[in-house]
Amino acid sequence: MSSNPQNFVLRSTLTSPFGRKVRMAIDVLGLNDRITLVPADTLDENDTLRQQNPLGKMPCLVLADGSTIYDSGVIIEFLADLAGTDRLLPASGPARFKALTLARLADGITEAAILVVYEGRFRDPGAHSERWLAHQRGKITRALAAFEKSPPDPGKTDIIAIGLACALGYLDWRKPVEWRQDHPRLAAWLTAFAKNEPAFERTRAPAV
Repeated sequence: MSSNPQNFVLRSTLTSPFGRKVRMAIDVLGLNDRITLVPADTLDENDTLRQQNPLGKMPCLVLADGSTIYDSGVIIEFLADLAGTDRLLPASGPARFKALTLARLADGITEAAILVVYEGRFRDPGAHSERWLAHQRGKITRALAAFEKSPPDPGKTDIIAIGLACALGYLDWRKPVEWRQDHPRLAAWLTAFAKNEPAFERTRAPAV
Protein backbone atom coordinates (compact mmCIF):
# COMPACT_ATOMS: atom_id res chain seq x y z
CA MET A 1 0.00 0.00 0.00
CA SER A 2 1.10 3.58 -0.59
CA SER A 3 2.67 5.74 2.10
CA ASN A 4 -0.42 7.99 1.94
CA PRO A 5 -3.29 5.50 1.86
CA GLN A 6 -6.71 6.64 0.68
CA ASN A 7 -9.76 6.33 2.87
CA PHE A 8 -13.20 5.15 1.81
CA VAL A 9 -16.85 5.44 2.81
CA LEU A 10 -19.07 2.40 3.30
CA ARG A 11 -22.76 3.10 2.78
CA SER A 12 -24.62 0.57 4.90
CA THR A 13 -26.36 0.04 8.20
CA LEU A 14 -25.36 -2.02 11.20
CA THR A 15 -28.35 -4.31 10.62
CA SER A 16 -27.73 -5.14 6.95
CA PRO A 17 -26.47 -8.74 6.65
CA PHE A 18 -24.60 -7.93 3.45
CA GLY A 19 -23.19 -4.82 5.09
CA ARG A 20 -22.08 -7.02 7.96
CA LYS A 21 -20.23 -9.24 5.49
CA VAL A 22 -18.19 -6.26 4.33
CA ARG A 23 -17.66 -4.97 7.87
CA MET A 24 -16.35 -8.37 8.89
CA ALA A 25 -13.94 -8.39 5.96
CA ILE A 26 -12.78 -4.89 6.85
CA ASP A 27 -12.13 -6.02 10.43
CA VAL A 28 -10.33 -9.21 9.43
CA LEU A 29 -8.17 -7.39 6.89
CA GLY A 30 -7.18 -4.70 9.38
CA LEU A 31 -8.73 -1.86 7.38
CA ASN A 32 -10.98 -0.35 10.04
CA ASP A 33 -8.98 2.88 10.18
CA ARG A 34 -9.48 3.44 6.44
CA ILE A 35 -13.24 2.96 6.19
CA THR A 36 -15.94 5.30 7.49
CA LEU A 37 -19.44 3.88 7.86
CA VAL A 38 -22.17 6.25 6.67
CA PRO A 39 -25.71 4.94 7.18
CA ALA A 40 -27.98 4.56 4.16
CA ASP A 41 -31.75 4.42 3.81
CA THR A 42 -32.79 2.32 0.84
CA LEU A 43 -36.38 3.62 1.02
CA ASP A 44 -35.45 7.31 1.00
CA GLU A 45 -35.68 8.66 -2.54
CA ASN A 46 -33.41 11.55 -1.56
CA ASP A 47 -30.64 9.34 -0.13
CA THR A 48 -27.49 9.69 -2.23
CA LEU A 49 -27.22 5.89 -2.17
CA ARG A 50 -29.42 5.88 -5.29
CA GLN A 51 -26.82 7.94 -7.13
CA GLN A 52 -23.93 5.90 -5.75
CA ASN A 53 -25.60 2.60 -6.69
CA PRO A 54 -28.43 2.94 -9.24
CA LEU A 55 -30.06 -0.13 -7.69
CA GLY A 56 -30.35 1.74 -4.41
CA LYS A 57 -28.90 -1.24 -2.56
CA MET A 58 -26.32 -1.47 0.16
CA PRO A 59 -23.53 -2.01 0.91
CA CYS A 60 -21.85 0.39 -1.45
CA LEU A 61 -18.21 1.46 -1.15
CA VAL A 62 -17.42 5.03 -2.14
CA LEU A 63 -13.82 5.55 -3.23
CA ALA A 64 -11.75 8.69 -2.73
CA ASP A 65 -12.51 9.94 -6.24
CA GLY A 66 -16.26 9.53 -5.73
CA SER A 67 -16.57 6.38 -7.83
CA THR A 68 -18.30 3.40 -6.27
CA ILE A 69 -18.03 -0.37 -5.94
CA TYR A 70 -20.89 -2.77 -5.19
CA ASP A 71 -22.15 -5.43 -4.27
CA SER A 72 -20.75 -7.07 -1.11
CA GLY A 73 -18.83 -9.80 -2.94
CA VAL A 74 -17.15 -7.33 -5.28
CA ILE A 75 -16.36 -4.99 -2.38
CA ILE A 76 -14.69 -7.82 -0.46
CA GLU A 77 -12.58 -8.75 -3.48
CA PHE A 78 -11.54 -5.10 -3.79
CA LEU A 79 -10.66 -4.90 -0.09
CA ALA A 80 -8.61 -8.09 -0.23
CA ASP A 81 -6.71 -6.68 -3.20
CA LEU A 82 -6.24 -3.41 -1.33
CA ALA A 83 -4.84 -5.28 1.66
CA GLY A 84 -2.56 -7.29 -0.61
CA THR A 85 -3.62 -10.68 0.69
CA ASP A 86 -5.31 -13.83 -0.56
CA ARG A 87 -6.45 -14.73 2.95
CA LEU A 88 -10.12 -14.35 2.05
CA LEU A 89 -10.02 -15.70 -1.47
CA PRO A 90 -7.46 -17.69 -3.46
CA ALA A 91 -5.75 -15.53 -6.07
CA SER A 92 -6.40 -17.86 -9.00
CA GLY A 93 -7.14 -21.38 -10.15
CA PRO A 94 -9.97 -23.84 -9.41
CA ALA A 95 -9.84 -23.11 -5.67
CA ARG A 96 -10.78 -19.49 -6.34
CA PHE A 97 -13.87 -20.38 -8.34
CA LYS A 98 -14.94 -23.05 -5.87
CA ALA A 99 -14.70 -20.47 -3.09
CA LEU A 100 -16.67 -17.91 -5.11
CA THR A 101 -19.36 -20.50 -5.85
CA LEU A 102 -19.80 -21.43 -2.18
CA ALA A 103 -19.74 -17.76 -1.22
CA ARG A 104 -22.58 -17.13 -3.66
CA LEU A 105 -24.47 -20.08 -2.19
CA ALA A 106 -24.21 -18.49 1.25
CA ASP A 107 -25.33 -15.16 -0.22
CA GLY A 108 -28.34 -16.94 -1.70
CA ILE A 109 -29.47 -17.91 1.79
CA THR A 110 -29.36 -14.28 2.85
CA GLU A 111 -31.07 -13.03 -0.31
CA ALA A 112 -33.94 -15.50 0.04
CA ALA A 113 -34.27 -14.74 3.76
CA ILE A 114 -34.50 -11.01 3.03
CA LEU A 115 -37.23 -11.64 0.47
CA VAL A 116 -39.22 -13.61 3.06
CA VAL A 117 -38.82 -10.77 5.55
CA TYR A 118 -39.80 -8.17 2.93
CA GLU A 119 -42.93 -10.12 2.02
CA GLY A 120 -44.14 -9.57 5.55
CA ARG A 121 -42.89 -6.01 5.77
CA PHE A 122 -44.15 -4.56 2.50
CA ARG A 123 -47.35 -6.48 1.76
CA ASP A 124 -50.62 -6.34 3.62
CA PRO A 125 -51.32 -9.59 5.51
CA GLY A 126 -54.03 -10.63 3.09
CA ALA A 127 -51.74 -10.11 0.12
CA HIS A 128 -48.99 -12.50 1.22
CA SER A 129 -48.14 -15.15 -1.36
CA GLU A 130 -47.62 -18.46 0.39
CA ARG A 131 -46.31 -19.92 -2.85
CA TRP A 132 -43.67 -17.18 -3.05
CA LEU A 133 -42.71 -17.67 0.59
CA ALA A 134 -42.40 -21.43 0.09
CA HIS A 135 -40.24 -20.83 -2.99
CA GLN A 136 -37.82 -18.64 -1.03
CA ARG A 137 -37.75 -20.94 2.00
CA GLY A 138 -36.98 -23.84 -0.32
CA LYS A 139 -33.86 -22.01 -1.50
CA ILE A 140 -32.81 -21.49 2.10
CA THR A 141 -33.35 -25.08 3.22
CA ARG A 142 -31.60 -26.58 0.18
CA ALA A 143 -28.59 -24.34 0.63
CA LEU A 144 -28.48 -25.09 4.35
CA ALA A 145 -28.60 -28.81 3.57
CA ALA A 146 -25.60 -28.45 1.27
CA PHE A 147 -23.59 -26.69 3.95
CA GLU A 148 -24.82 -29.14 6.61
CA LYS A 149 -23.40 -31.97 4.55
CA SER A 150 -20.01 -30.28 4.29
CA PRO A 151 -19.50 -27.33 6.65
CA PRO A 152 -16.47 -25.09 6.16
CA ASP A 153 -13.46 -25.23 8.44
CA PRO A 154 -14.51 -23.21 11.54
CA GLY A 155 -10.90 -22.21 12.09
CA LYS A 156 -10.60 -20.54 8.68
CA THR A 157 -11.92 -17.07 7.97
CA ASP A 158 -12.46 -16.60 4.26
CA ILE A 159 -15.13 -15.28 1.91
CA ILE A 160 -17.19 -18.47 2.36
CA ALA A 161 -17.12 -18.43 6.15
CA ILE A 162 -17.88 -14.72 6.36
CA GLY A 163 -20.88 -14.99 4.07
CA LEU A 164 -22.21 -18.12 5.74
CA ALA A 165 -21.81 -16.73 9.25
CA CYS A 166 -23.65 -13.56 8.29
CA ALA A 167 -26.40 -15.58 6.62
CA LEU A 168 -26.91 -17.75 9.70
CA GLY A 169 -26.75 -14.71 11.94
CA TYR A 170 -29.52 -13.14 9.89
CA LEU A 171 -31.63 -16.31 10.13
CA ASP A 172 -31.20 -16.26 13.90
CA TRP A 173 -32.24 -12.60 14.05
CA ARG A 174 -35.15 -12.38 11.60
CA LYS A 175 -36.23 -16.05 11.79
CA PRO A 176 -37.63 -16.52 8.26
CA VAL A 177 -37.06 -20.23 8.92
CA GLU A 178 -36.17 -22.27 11.99
CA TRP A 179 -32.90 -23.84 10.96
CA ARG A 180 -30.92 -24.99 14.00
CA GLN A 181 -32.77 -28.19 14.93
CA ASP A 182 -32.47 -29.68 11.45
CA HIS A 183 -28.87 -28.57 10.90
CA PRO A 184 -26.88 -29.47 14.04
CA ARG A 185 -23.51 -29.60 12.27
CA LEU A 186 -24.06 -26.13 10.87
CA ALA A 187 -25.16 -24.80 14.26
CA ALA A 188 -22.00 -26.27 15.80
CA TRP A 189 -19.95 -24.73 13.01
CA LEU A 190 -21.34 -21.26 13.72
CA THR A 191 -20.58 -21.59 17.43
CA ALA A 192 -17.01 -22.67 16.71
CA PHE A 193 -16.48 -20.03 14.03
CA ALA A 194 -17.76 -17.25 16.30
CA LYS A 195 -15.36 -18.43 19.00
CA ASN A 196 -12.42 -18.50 16.59
CA GLU A 197 -13.19 -15.25 14.76
CA PRO A 198 -13.74 -12.20 17.03
CA ALA A 199 -14.93 -10.10 14.09
CA PHE A 200 -18.21 -12.03 14.12
CA GLU A 201 -19.19 -10.62 17.50
CA ARG A 202 -17.63 -7.23 16.83
CA THR A 203 -19.90 -6.76 13.82
CA ARG A 204 -23.11 -7.93 15.46
CA ALA A 205 -25.89 -5.33 15.28
CA PRO A 206 -26.51 -3.55 18.60
CA ALA A 207 -29.45 -4.85 20.58
CA VAL A 208 -32.52 -2.69 20.14
